[in-house]
Amino acid sequence: MEKKFAFHRMVINGFFILVSVAMVLPFLLVVAISVTDEQTLIRNGYSFIPERFSLEAYKYIFQSPVILLKAYGITMLITVVGTLCSLLITSMTAYTIARRDYRYNRITTFYVFFTMLFSGGLVPFYILITQYLHLKDTIWALILPGLLSPFNIMIMKGFLSKLPHEIIESAKMDGARELRIFFTMVLPLSTPALATLGLFISFAYWNEWFNALLFIDNQNLVPLQLLLIRILNTIEFLTSNSEFTQGQQISLTQFPSNAARMAMAVLAGGPMLFIFPFFQRYFVRGLTVGSLKG
Repeated sequence: MEKKFAFHRMVINGFFILVSVAMVLPFLLVVAISVTDEQTLIRNGYSFIPERFSLEAYKYIFQSPVILLKAYGITMLITVVGTLCSLLITSMTAYTIARRDYRYNRITTFYVFFTMLFSGGLVPFYILITQYLHLKDTIWALILPGLLSPFNIMIMKGFLSKLPHEIIESAKMDGARELRIFFTMVLPLSTPALATLGLFISFAYWNEWFNALLFIDNQNLVPLQLLLIRILNTIEFLTSNSEFTQGQQISLTQFPSNAARMAMAVLAGGPMLFIFPFFQRYFVRGLTVGSLKG
């Protein structure tokens, strides 16, 4: 019996090892391509081991390091502030509709769910941000649109609804007010769910570029993703207009078009990949705690 259990465990572990390797290999290939010489890529194609090492792609991207570092700073500011504010508002909304003594529980839940099915449209959204809220060319135009997500509210509501209601009732009997109950009791018990949602929300803010394309004209407020898209468009323009490159004395064979694309992917996704392992244990608890009853 023990041998059979050990064999099944070995098979399961081997399967997940293969899945993990399959997920890591594409990123390793992207990193390898980003540090490979452009002529080598044209001649031999992609390879996990660079035949000829080169940092020309990163040199091209870092031609203006101040602009890139400023874009990193804007993206980090949006991610940190947006994630914290979104977690606070999401948890407050979910806590309200998860309360058993809330009179309009079903109506509010339906209202939240209804927004998952229908949206106001792009044009009304643009008019709201620019003409009514006057947030064009401000950092809040990149933060406010992602503050509240119906999907995140439903996830948080499902977690909070499983918390023992007797804890809240006993706190009320001791004279605790609603804000004190929420900040000193509900939020500490919701750490796994908050960490899981925080990871999702931070990924969304980090990868956000469309709102910046709509609302940001000030070059000092351009986030990282939009800056990389502009660099990518410049590369595509240079590679597709040979007459322009000839006039500027640029050799397309030396220009790191393929490597630069992969270098941008590394710069865009690398930081979040390093952050994820620190939240992994909370992420796993957030996925499993909702299925436990007791």
